Amino acid sequence: MSTSSAVAGATPRRTFAVISHPDAGKSTLTEALALHAHVISEAGAVHGKGNRRGTVSDWMEMEKARGISITSAALQFEYDGHVVNLVDTPGHSDFSEDTYRVLTAVDAAVMLVDAAKGLEPQTLKLFQVCAHRGIPVITVINKWDRPGRDPFELMDSIEQEIKLRPTPLTWPVGVAGDFHGVVDRRQGRFIRYSRTAGGAKRAPEEHLDADAALAAAGVDWADALEGHELLEADGADHDQKRFLAGETTPVLFASALLNFGVAQLLDVLIELAPPPGPTVDVEGGRRAVDDDFSAFVFKVQSGMDSSHRDRLAYARVCSGVFERGMIVTHADSGRPFSTKYAQAVFGRERTSVETAFPGDIIGLVNASALRVGDTVYDGTPVRFPRIEAFAPEHFATVSVTDTGRWKQFRKGIEQLDEEGVVQVLRSELRGDHSPVLAAVGPMQFEVVAARLQTEFNAPVRLEPLGYSLARLVDADQRDRLGGMSGVEVLERRDGEHLALFVDKWRLQTVLRNNPGLELRAMAAAHDR
Repeated sequence: MSTSSAVAGATPRRTFAVISHPDAGKSTLTEALALHAHVISEAGAVHGKGNRRGTVSDWMEMEKARGISITSAALQFEYDGHVVNLVDTPGHSDFSEDTYRVLTAVDAAVMLVDAAKGLEPQTLKLFQVCAHRGIPVITVINKWDRPGRDPFELMDSIEQEIKLRPTPLTWPVGVAGDFHGVVDRRQGRFIRYSRTAGGAKRAPEEHLDADAALAAAGVDWADALEGHELLEADGADHDQKRFLAGETTPVLFASALLNFGVAQLLDVLIELAPPPGPTVDVEGGRRAVDDDFSAFVFKVQSGMDSSHRDRLAYARVCSGVFERGMIVTHADSGRPFSTKYAQAVFGRERTSVETAFPGDIIGLVNASALRVGDTVYDGTPVRFPRIEAFAPEHFATVSVTDTGRWKQFRKGIEQLDEEGVVQVLRSELRGDHSPVLAAVGPMQFEVVAARLQTEFNAPVRLEPLGYSLARLVDADQRDRLGGMSGVEVLERRDGEHLALFVDKWRLQTVLRNNPGLELRAMAAAHDR
């Protein structure tokens, strides 16, 4: 069977990310979606407190302790004749670079908005990332079971602050905090939800026509129907072309914790989210989904399972058919790469994957040669654009507290650098015993210290540095900055040189006093 016919005959795929501000309920929604797809039989607690287990996608001890997602996690399951690839992402802004990498590997995004808090700073940034990458966004107003803002006020804020026209597909029956169900605006029916103990099971639903809805919900149904009619009069109805063009965002109302509205989200993803399409390569060409096999690595992760001290490279299949054991080419080195131990990943659980198709996320085990942004392919050569590194804003030196653990420390730093957990900067002056860590947010330093301690038994000391911004400088110009007060030049693993400055005023002074000095800006997290 040819690649073209094999891809055409594959089960349809939907690949999307869940993104939001911290504590908006991403991991809870991830678990609720898996529950509705019958992948798990019972949902756990959001934060896994006490003796209740944590969500299926959170695996680091820091995540469990703080109740936040620090790393991205890939889950795959089948639903309604489709294979769904769901990528949960970090919510905390300190890990926005990891979220950006994930967004290079998906075809759509589900943005969670807290019903009480509305659009928050990180939410706005993530919408901008999606717009920058041309990713269509489905919005879910979450936590409608709790007191919150007026739904029309939330719709106005979406339109005014992110310039997307909201087109609600459902409308709440009952005010925030008194959630009975939703109006299915396209069907004109009432979807009434029933609670389950602790939200651990899939919430039962009743689908009622207008007359039965009025009898069941009374004035709440009448108010919801009036809201639906106002939206209709305002032209706030779904238009698929405008949605795919990034002009509108379908909106759903839900409570992920109670499993209310989750089934509707799954159905909408299957119906409206785009399937995998062509991928643009470094030369501006388009690798069609039915071309020879190709994939790119968007994340590298180690330490997910203490019983397996291996490294997993997450790769999105862009074209062709992946078959476990095939020998592919690593585009950067030109060397062959064996895929004998390819796996599908569901949180911390792994199973061998025999075949994968465009849109799927595969885990390549013991992929020591692979880095974030690398391309692998079979047949016709291709290379996809690399994922740009963000401009760091926080800097600290790191050194091992027990010199007897130096080898473990060096190995751990090298591994975390390759994974992109932080940027590791070095210079002859500082030496290898005290490299500089550069991060978007300070919590990245905590992750480094925790993983060095738990995975490598190498406790470390972190000492903050007084720098606050970085610029790229060519190697032939770095000596011009040597010896200047408030400036330091260090080298990154990829060979780039970063000039660190204590503040923007020092940067401006250096540029003013050194005509012809060329410094290049890096992509800032707040610009993506």
